[in-house]
Amino acid sequence: MGAVKSAINPKYRQWEAEIHDRIKNFDRKGIEMARDRNTIKSFELEPMSIAIKRFKRPNWVNRFVYNGLRPGKAKRSYRYAQRLLKRGIPTPEPIAYWEHFGMGGLRDSYYVSQKVDCDLTFGTLISDPDYPDRAEILRQFAAFTYELHEKGVHFLDHSPGNTLIVKRPMHYVFYLIDLNRMRFEEMTWAMRMKNFARLALAPDMIAIIGATYARLSGQAVEKTIDQIAQLSRRAAARGARKQTLKKRVGR
Repeated sequence: MGAVKSAINPKYRQWEAEIHDRIKNFDRKGIEMARDRNTIKSFELEPMSIAIKRFKRPNWVNRFVYNGLRPGKAKRSYRYAQRLLKRGIPTPEPIAYWEHFGMGGLRDSYYVSQKVDCDLTFGTLISDPDYPDRAEILRQFAAFTYELHEKGVHFLDHSPGNTLIVKRPMHYVFYLIDLNRMRFEEMTWAMRMKNFARLALAPDMIAIIGATYARLSGQAVEKTIDQIAQLSRRAAARGARKQTLKKRVGR
């Protein structure tokens, strides 16, 4: 048994029963889009396609924490998506979240959103240095990140797979996903520079993004590029150390 806590976007109230059906039958239905710690599936819900993310069951400590002390990841994703859209920041439109609580706290949780058919992710620009119009996409991405920072959005998971990119006739649109780690606060210059560190930027990408961001913010171009490069190297070194430690522990 247990308790269920959920919320649905009023725009989608007429599909509430169908959405709950997709959640209850998550293992048996839908098309898998991604699986790591969490699983994401797409479902058809006439006249639209939706994406449902099932979060990995939390450990026993977080089960208790998410039982009232702090919102769970699905609830945070839903709320943060609403806050982003109010600020004019693109993200797949939030539809619902669903949480199941059992003995000891939160067990299963799901976040439901509109499915965005993207042309690429930011990670594509890293893996394919010859991607068409790559330099222009990077310049527009830098402007998008500057807008995030100016609007007080501190996206803690600003990493290669968490920005979907859609090509429009005259520009590119950047959609943030994986929203549960985010803060809404005034961004200092140090915080802004550090926010680029997890993107795994190649040197040519740092040069383009750094120059664009510096011009928009009125800062020195060379200094901005050097700061992003330095912080990116530190982040890469930390990541390499973590991977080495995991391999040693796994032996």
